Amino acid sequence: MEKRVPVLFLCLAWMMLVVASPMVSANAEGEALNNFKLKLQDPKNTLESWDPALDSPCTWFHVTCNKENSVTRVDLGNAGLAGELVPELGQLKNLTYLELYGNKLTGKIPSALGNLMNLQSLDLYTNNINGWIPDTLGELKQLQFLRLNNNSLSGLIPTSLTGISGLKVLDLSNNFLSGRVPYDGSFSQFTPISFNNNSNLCGPIIGKPCPGSPPFSPPPPFGPTSSPGNLL
Repeated sequence: MEKRVPVLFLCLAWMMLVVASPMVSANAEGEALNNFKLKLQDPKNTLESWDPALDSPCTWFHVTCNKENSVTRVDLGNAGLAGELVPELGQLKNLTYLELYGNKLTGKIPSALGNLMNLQSLDLYTNNINGWIPDTLGELKQLQFLRLNNNSLSGLIPTSLTGISGLKVLDLSNNFLSGRVPYDGSFSQFTPISFNNNSNLCGPIIGKPCPGSPPFSPPPPFGPTSSPGNLL
């Protein structure tokens, strides 16, 4: 009987750990979101339900979770929020949609957002975000929608973004970006509209030669080429 007690104790301890682990994860994600809340001004009380005393953020408005109580969506578009993004958002490992468009967010895009390996949509458009686009966003291999337009972003467009093979929608327009627009990889499918109103951008996609580069080759003629035989 004495030999069975340690085994029974280990089994009970293991079961408690399994049951508790989703809650620990949920608490960690709730803490990450609360750190974001603390950096925000919320005149509309949109985040009133974000109570860090609760066991899980899955009961908060504008937050969606999966069956394992892990955050998969944060929907705060047009919420009247002001403030800055925080690196802790990169801890939401199962996040698929981060919708923060149409607010008054300022500051830089944290490089830690490159840790969101399941992210499919990153919508930060129509804010006041500045600084460079982090090269780490190229790590978001599941990303399909990247909309950073109508901000105050500057610097180069990271070539790492061309490696996101599933990227369907790209909008970097109405910023202060500069330098050559990458045109290989996934960027080959995008047109000048994705880069409009960035006066210091150049490259074949937007039809503006970069300083020191040779002029573009003229486009091929339309229709069949005439030959002397066709003129008879």
